[in-house]
Amino acid sequence: MTNPKRTWWKEAVVYQIYPRSFRDSNGDGIGDLRGIIEKLDYIQSLGVDVVWLNPIYQSPNDDNGYDISDYRDIMAQFGTIADFEEMLAGMHQRGIKLIMDLVVNHSSDEHEWFRQSRRSRDNPYRDYYYWWPAEKGKPPYRWSFFDVNSEAWQFDPPTDAYYLHYFSVKQPDLNWENPRVRREVYDLMRFWLDKGIDGFRIDVAAFFSKELPFREIPEEEIARQYGSWPDYYAKGPRLHEFLQEMHREVLADYDIMTVGEGSGVQIDDALSFVAEDRRELHMFFHFEGMGLDRDPQDPMLPRPGGWRLREFKEVYSRWDAVFKAQGWGSIYLGNHDQSRVVSRWGDDRPEYREASAKLLHTFLLSMRATPYIYYGDELGMTNIRFDSIAAYDDLMTKNYYQQLLQKGRHAEAARFLEGQKRLSRDNGRTPMQWHAGPHAGFTDGTPWLKVNPNHREINAERQEPDENSVLNYLRRMIRVRKANPVLIYGDYHLLAPEHEQLYAYTRTLAKSRALVLLNFSAQEVPFELPADFREAEILINNRDFLAQEGTRVQLQAYQALILLAREA
Repeated sequence: MTNPKRTWWKEAVVYQIYPRSFRDSNGDGIGDLRGIIEKLDYIQSLGVDVVWLNPIYQSPNDDNGYDISDYRDIMAQFGTIADFEEMLAGMHQRGIKLIMDLVVNHSSDEHEWFRQSRRSRDNPYRDYYYWWPAEKGKPPYRWSFFDVNSEAWQFDPPTDAYYLHYFSVKQPDLNWENPRVRREVYDLMRFWLDKGIDGFRIDVAAFFSKELPFREIPEEEIARQYGSWPDYYAKGPRLHEFLQEMHREVLADYDIMTVGEGSGVQIDDALSFVAEDRRELHMFFHFEGMGLDRDPQDPMLPRPGGWRLREFKEVYSRWDAVFKAQGWGSIYLGNHDQSRVVSRWGDDRPEYREASAKLLHTFLLSMRATPYIYYGDELGMTNIRFDSIAAYDDLMTKNYYQQLLQKGRHAEAARFLEGQKRLSRDNGRTPMQWHAGPHAGFTDGTPWLKVNPNHREINAERQEPDENSVLNYLRRMIRVRKANPVLIYGDYHLLAPEHEQLYAYTRTLAKSRALVLLNFSAQEVPFELPADFREAEILINNRDFLAQEGTRVQLQAYQALILLAREA
């Protein structure tokens, strides 16, 4: 690649904030917009370009804001529209853009559209949602990820009918077949874009189109937990028509970025969402990497024996290749739906936590894709590992545990609870660790979710003055990425693909070549430098030394290194 098409959202580094857990300004134990305003200078100091904010809309909070009852108002716990406008202006003054969650596969059952829809079968809002009349018998089975019975059809007595909810029973799915629904969605998008936001992260974007009529799922598929759900939920027949209409009716009128949540999207389908001539999305999140440490037979459980680096390299190399000639990718290792990255993909033992956290930042920020960094990962925050189901807030964890108990599968319930110490989303939602004091400086009240006790050692205040901290390493790595376009646009080439400890690759752009060496292990790993890197400049090193004898380097435990070679 010699003349890449430069675009701001390709070059951006995105920082994701889960507002409920970032900073509480009023002592009610829940993070809020004024808390974010207090920390805008901190966010700017990271060097990030974009903030992605999880939902802040009016919601009864059945699923922490992903059940929206009013798309044009702010949840009272978070603040007001005036607070939002002040926050947005403060970000823009600091050169930071804002993207918001667009959650329109479903609404809350407390949204006025659904209140109307369930009143009668001839209500004007009836076909805003999917209904199945009871006189036709039970509808074809569908899984629900968050339902305690794993049933996605809920019987509703007032009209003697079932409504569809892929997620919580309080999250009925919107009927995208109805053009009135789509117009409502486009109107609310314009409402926020006209306020000045800079784009959307589109929740479960691959689920908007349903395969109609609903077909029966074979019994053997139902018997498997969630079975091959992408075959039934994702990429419905009108999905691309809907996304292209969204682009034509709204997105094309603004200089913004869009990223879709691509659960169920396979690698062969990737370009149909993001190739420029498709006029749909700029990028989407794939989930293949997030499945590497999950049990193939039951993705709610950890994979026996853990994940393999060779497979990790295969996944991220394959996804890079998809976008080599067209389209663009995103890359992330954690978010609000995942556990903490250093506990999952690194090594959070005290002697290795800092080095492996820095290594993971090096990986994210040296790949050809827009990188997304989740709040707290800049400090190397770790999983909290709750011991009791009572400590969890996450609907998915609690309901799946109850499912197993109801089925008398007590041994599996115990195994699931143990596995949640590694995989539960609540591990990634504990409050931000600002300092070593009470509740980590997140709140003066009682936090909505327990603060990790290790905040006394892992916190922003302690890391701020330490040049070798994870926090300051991230800042340096962001600067290195921005100063070297080869790390953004350069061609990617994997080295030593079968190596079980070392992830090594080159990035090449015009006359610049970078070599990235990542030792994903606690053992020393030797590596013979390619000829053109034997006199190369060290761009960044997460250790304070490099063991080298002639042409061979000896990488220390979790050492990360980027070398730069330029042709004369």
